[in-house]
Amino acid sequence: MRTARYSFLMMLTVLLSFSSIFVVSMVVAEVQEAEIELAEQKTISVNINSAKAEELSEKLVGVGAARAELIVQYRDMNGPFTSIEQLLEIRGIGAATLEKNRDKIRL
Repeated sequence: MRTARYSFLMMLTVLLSFSSIFVVSMVVAEVQEAEIELAEQKTISVNINSAKAEELSEKLVGVGAARAELIVQYRDMNGPFTSIEQLLEIRGIGAATLEKNRDKIRL
């Protein structure tokens, strides 16, 4: 009877060890996915106070070369942007374009 209990406890210990490894592996995978997402988000973001027109048109949805150039001209004439909403003052950039890009824009 002791041998059966011992075998059962050993099997239970092994099973719990594998379960722990599985749970830890799952947590590590989720953390890695979050880190990748954060890195991608940083890569996609653009600082509207320092980016050149080419970078603005590449990274912002609905902003082509002409609008990107208008952003740079606005910045040159008025100084650095102090809020993202100032982009609405630029001809051709409306609320929809701003909302599509809000998470990408940095000051």
